[in-house]
Amino acid sequence: KDENMENCFYECCERCVGSLPWASLIATILLYMGVALFCGCGHEALSGTVTILQNYFEVMRAPGGVLDVFTIIDILKYIIYGLAAGFFVFGVLLLVEGFFTTGAIRDLYGEFKITACGRCLTAFLMVLAYLFFLVWLGVTAFTSLPVFMYYNVWSMCKNISSVEGTNLCLDLRQFGAVTIAEEKKVCIGSEKFLRMCDSNELDLTFHLFVCALAGAGAAVIAMVHFLMALSANWGYLKDASRMQKYEDIKSKEEQELHDIHSTRSKERLNAYT
Repeated sequence: KDENMENCFYECCERCVGSLPWASLIATILLYMGVALFCGCGHEALSGTVTILQNYFEVMRAPGGVLDVFTIIDILKYIIYGLAAGFFVFGVLLLVEGFFTTGAIRDLYGEFKITACGRCLTAFLMVLAYLFFLVWLGVTAFTSLPVFMYYNVWSMCKNISSVEGTNLCLDLRQFGAVTIAEEKKVCIGSEKFLRMCDSNELDLTFHLFVCALAGAGAAVIAMVHFLMALSANWGYLKDASRMQKYEDIKSKEEQELHDIHSTRSKERLNAYT
């Protein structure tokens, strides 16, 4: 029974562990693609938003250190820089951990011993990956807001003939981009609205935000993959640690039985002589 249990454990490790590095590699590639798409397209979309605000809504940057929409956009750009750098390092750590854990399990019954430090590192990365998963969910929800707003403006430009003659205006005060005292709006049929619809800034900025939203969604999927891989690694490490303890106890019992048989043999031999 013990031998069957041991052979079953070996077969499970050989079948399941081999897929772990590929899962970590796929998740890392997906994470890098999502982060690159979100950061690159998001940065350019924010720059396009600045151009639209300055050229068509005539919003000017506030003097001094006043917090305005342009300052918020600059802060968002710095956040994008931090996301790009931070998740590059985080992806490398998760990829290395996935390959290291796989190699550790394969070499478990050699000289390698699973330590508590390795299990604690895997548990820490699991918690970190879960927190980043929640972060990317929030980023995805936040990115959907400009996509929705730009889609409304873009659809109005594409269907300008159907809304012609109506008294519709795009007022930045409704979006919190300017203060209540400032009246920055563009109405349908005005020259500014027509120039904005004919320009490339609106169409390009809208599609850049859509690509940024897709990148954030890809990052969410990548974090789910990492959570699955880390959970599998944790389970394998835990089972391997138990099996290692079982092997140690088994070896001690076999050694004790061997010592007992040796002692009894010596006693019989002495009694015979």
